[in-house]
Amino acid sequence: MKVYVVGIGMDGRKTLTAEAENAIGKADVLIGAKRMTEPFAALGKQVFECWKTDDICAFLGQCGHGTAAVLMSGDCGFFSGARLLEKRLSGCDAEIIPGISTPVYMCAKLGLSWHDMKFVSLHGAQGNIVRSVCGNRKCFFLLGGGITPADICKRLCEYGMGDTAVHIGARLSYPDEQLISGTAAELSEVQCAGLCALITENAAPERNVRTGIPDEEFTRGDVPMTKSEVRAAVASKLNVCYNDTVWDIGCGTGSVSVECALAANEGTVCAVDKNEAAVKLTVSNARKFGCDNIHALCGAAPEILRELPRPDKVFIGGAGGNIAGILGSALSPGGSQKAVITAVTLETLNEAAAAFREHRISPEITQISVTRTRIIGGHTMLNAQNPVFIIAGERT
Repeated sequence: MKVYVVGIGMDGRKTLTAEAENAIGKADVLIGAKRMTEPFAALGKQVFECWKTDDICAFLGQCGHGTAAVLMSGDCGFFSGARLLEKRLSGCDAEIIPGISTPVYMCAKLGLSWHDMKFVSLHGAQGNIVRSVCGNRKCFFLLGGGITPADICKRLCEYGMGDTAVHIGARLSYPDEQLISGTAAELSEVQCAGLCALITENAAPERNVRTGIPDEEFTRGDVPMTKSEVRAAVASKLNVCYNDTVWDIGCGTGSVSVECALAANEGTVCAVDKNEAAVKLTVSNARKFGCDNIHALCGAAPEILRELPRPDKVFIGGAGGNIAGILGSALSPGGSQKAVITAVTLETLNEAAAAFREHRISPEITQISVTRTRIIGGHTMLNAQNPVFIIAGERT
């Protein structure tokens, strides 16, 4: 059976390519959601209204012969179900026909180039909105489900980015199409009907991933904070990847959470502390540094860890004497995971090393002594900090 997987563009007729029109003309049956097949009702072809891959494959299996066109909105390569469907069509002669995608159409309307744009799908999913905007000059958000343009604008305002330029496209290509531009602050209450997309423009995106951020940049309180030099060493040992899930246990001010979140730009950091004041400080610093991928929770470990997604990397800065229990919750059999623990006492060092060995992991132990300088009476004096042990281990 010949199966065309066709990107029908924005409205199914006006932006349809000649190749797509030819494929639809050849088809004996048109398959797709009602919104996809409706524009072609006048052709009088057999229609199977469906968007679920399993049901489409079952239908094609029953047909057994002829030509079918599976209609996809926009372009088949842009957050489309075409990729999954193509894998299931191994027994058919399948051909992908590209179409005009939403960002291409919207950027043309706005007079924007899109070669330097980051694309994020929030269609039925959550995402790191602020992190994406902070790190890129332009971002395109494909919306759907429960996230609206106003929700994105409010999130940007919460993280001090209310002056970010925002463009909203609603009902694109339809007669009641809307294109609205302004700042996030101006559009935080905007109401848009139907399917929407949103583009942000950040005139000053981040140019690097910061490590060892100066201590004075963080909002401080009466809770412990991992100092910048130690934090840089911890970050090096953790080696957080862009899409990692990270646990920061005993997060304190959230300084390690922030640096992990900056590295895990498309990942998540779960910051946990039993001290409510520490959790509030972590939330404050997350907003200060534009890290909406930090999720701070108040509770005792390891009990609260059962609620968290499985981590790729774990930092334990405060364990309350239960390092073994926390590692037991964090390290999953069969997974590749890395854990780093800091200790300022010999007792904690021994506890951490024993906990790693209990999990059949040979710990790597490093001791750091940091000495800073300060000026007193015109002289530069040495100001020694407490030595810190860094215990690292990896399950591979």
